[in-house]
Amino acid sequence: MTVRHVLLLTAAAYESDPEGPRVDGGLVLRAAAAAGCGADALDAAERAGLERCPDGRLRLPGRRAVYEAAPPAHRRAAHGLLAAAAAGERQRAAGLLHRALATPYPDSGLGAELAAAAQLSGSSRGERATALAHAAALTADPAVRAERLVAAADQARLAGRPHRARELLGQVGELMPPDEVRGSAALVLGLLALRDGPVADARASLLLAARLCPEEQALGARLAAAEAAWALGDAEAYREAVGESRAGAAGAREFGLGMAAALGDRYTAGRAALRRVVAEAAEAGTPDALLRAGAAALVAGEVEAACRLGSRALAAARAHDAGPELPRALELLAYGELRAGRHARARAHAEEGLRAARGAGQRNVLAHQYAILALVASLDSTADTVARHAGAAQDIAARHGLVQAATLAQWALARADLARGRAAEAAARLGPLVRPGPRRGHFAVRMLAVPCFVEASALAGDPDGARAAVAEFAVWAERGYDPQAQAQLARCQALLAAGDPVRAEARFTEALARHDRTGGDFERARTADLHGKWLRRARRPAHARVLLRDALVAFERCGATVWAARTAAELRATGEAPRCGEPPGRLAELTPQQLRIAHCVAEGATNREVALRLSVSPRTVDHHLRNVFAQLGVRSRVELARLVDRAEGTVAHS
Repeated sequence: MTVRHVLLLTAAAYESDPEGPRVDGGLVLRAAAAAGCGADALDAAERAGLERCPDGRLRLPGRRAVYEAAPPAHRRAAHGLLAAAAAGERQRAAGLLHRALATPYPDSGLGAELAAAAQLSGSSRGERATALAHAAALTADPAVRAERLVAAADQARLAGRPHRARELLGQVGELMPPDEVRGSAALVLGLLALRDGPVADARASLLLAARLCPEEQALGARLAAAEAAWALGDAEAYREAVGESRAGAAGAREFGLGMAAALGDRYTAGRAALRRVVAEAAEAGTPDALLRAGAAALVAGEVEAACRLGSRALAAARAHDAGPELPRALELLAYGELRAGRHARARAHAEEGLRAARGAGQRNVLAHQYAILALVASLDSTADTVARHAGAAQDIAARHGLVQAATLAQWALARADLARGRAAEAAARLGPLVRPGPRRGHFAVRMLAVPCFVEASALAGDPDGARAAVAEFAVWAERGYDPQAQAQLARCQALLAAGDPVRAEARFTEALARHDRTGGDFERARTADLHGKWLRRARRPAHARVLLRDALVAFERCGATVWAARTAAELRATGEAPRCGEPPGRLAELTPQQLRIAHCVAEGATNREVALRLSVSPRTVDHHLRNVFAQLGVRSRVELARLVDRAEGTVAHS
């Protein structure tokens, strides 16, 4: 046998999974040996580009060109050799597939054998998809053919090949299948759109599947339709979808009923049901069940449990060859770590999630990972970085109707504004999201963003605009949906009580005490920072310095460098000596108040806006700004902005 024949055998072996990266080296070598291939031919094949991998599998770059260049009779002969070389039950499906590829005419009996063998556990999902597609091609019965095409599409979906799944589904409609097969096709199509497409279309397809499929499948379709409604931000549609769940696996049924109750008026019963789902997840091993339990934990306020379940779901997805579930597991884990205040871990999982979602063709999951990265970047990265991640999330969200991703992205942009002292801009972003109205944010995110909105409104001089949001937040916090909520509520109440020093002091103190019980460096640092600012404006600099130092250390400990820089500037304004190396360059010549004003002006704020941020009069800002210009030797606000940018850039790269 010549080297050309060895290469053709390898290329033909790929036909059992055309998108697979490697093929079974043992199968190819047995086929080659049966045809009288000597060692010299194998060595020559390696010189011609055949690669032997450490796991014994083979890789052939340019395999399509090799396969398509061979005459059809030579291809069939190669498949015949591979079919004969397939040994044992684990290779039964591969052997039957190569028999089918070696047969130039339809064979319904062989198709039935191949379809049955494709269900065996020895094959990968990609191989099963290929086997079922060929089994469909071998049969003349339209109903059977449609059923096999749908099964092949589902295996392609599970293999992380959505384009191939859609190609296979595209062949089903013309066969006019029975309702049950139509329902299965609608289910697969809906699941594909749920991960990569307009989620309103996904919901419609999944609800159709729920009407046409048997009850066990119908429950899965309803839960997926509810997930689509969640992404859309439609709480009522979510409750309608899961509220009909009356049959199916007990865990899935209780999850649906618990979520419907928790998002409605029966929140106590709903939360109890979701906690049971979380507790029973100790027995769960499949990625889907673990992901469901992780979602239940987040809604029930069990953030640490959600992180544990996310880790288990990730491990299970890798172990079960569950391609579509891997990006979802990383999304759950990244979001859980974000809610827990572990931002570095959230970033690591979100970055891995980006790669996994791209590889699986799941743009909807990609949007959520970008939104999470934007939220993390609002702690320690430039405003441009936050805007880039948020823009990527919003671009997909706008096209696919992802209200949750869009709300998270806007929240991230508002946090970036807050970190840089742009309180009015942050309040303008968050106001429509947290207040009632047509632009209202996602029902599961709105309350999480309220503390940022209250802080922004108070610092922008409009605390009354946030009172209605705080009243709603108080009800939500009482239900225990987030472990940080009670501490955040006390902080919000302190910010709204600025005219009542006794009440404000009491609420700030209560907030810090609650933070100490629940943990979370970032939120505690924000409370200490705001309390310190309030004390400085109340002309209590010594007390302010204690809290601001505490906030600065906490921000640095959790990696919130942008917020730490803001707190350091506030600390200097109390009379604290600058830390070693700050402020940078010629800015070191300025007083703490002049430095704060210079930073605000460099960000584009008017004198009036600066006065509002710093709680001084516009005349005071004007006086300090003239001195800043004279001391730094600049003649315009543009020159000042350039000087500040250069100085900050020097520090960032030192």
